[in-house]
Amino acid sequence: MALLTAETFSLQFNNKRHVNKPHYPRKALLCYQLTPQNGSTPIRGHLKNKKNHAEIRFINKIKSMGLDETQCYQVTCYLTWSPCPSCARELVDFIKAHRHLNLRIFASRLYYHWRPHYQEGLLLLCGSQVPVEVMGLPEFSDCWENFVDHKEPPSFNPSEKLEELDKNSRAIKRRLERIK
Repeated sequence: MALLTAETFSLQFNNKRHVNKPHYPRKALLCYQLTPQNGSTPIRGHLKNKKNHAEIRFINKIKSMGLDETQCYQVTCYLTWSPCPSCARELVDFIKAHRHLNLRIFASRLYYHWRPHYQEGLLLLCGSQVPVEVMGLPEFSDCWENFVDHKEPPSFNPSEKLEELDKNSRAIKRRLERIK
């Protein structure tokens, strides 16, 4: 699996409310870990929006793996943005059709969280046994450790960056709890 650069992680998982200049596009990025319950090595990867949203590409990727349906899998997704309503419906339909998968979603930021339609998408996921939470220090740390290339030293202090992300996530967590 190709790993993210430290810079990509820092920019795309940045959960500050406003981005400082120079402005850069905050893109949708999905990092996933598929862990078989039998203790086999987890499968990891990351996807971004291309022709389809990252969540749809994720669904297609999992379908293409030909997983053993008699085996249970824990699937953890770290997203830069929470799913849009359409992707939320697709994820719910996918998980209902694949009962051997247990999906958990952690988002760095909430996508259009003030719009009722987007709130309904988040509630649909939560009501369908797909927990949606805001990333905190454990999730940012796990994402940093497992999805980022550490060969090149980053231009920032990783510990300080992870602490900053955790601090910024507190207000986002409160927003999500109000929606729920």
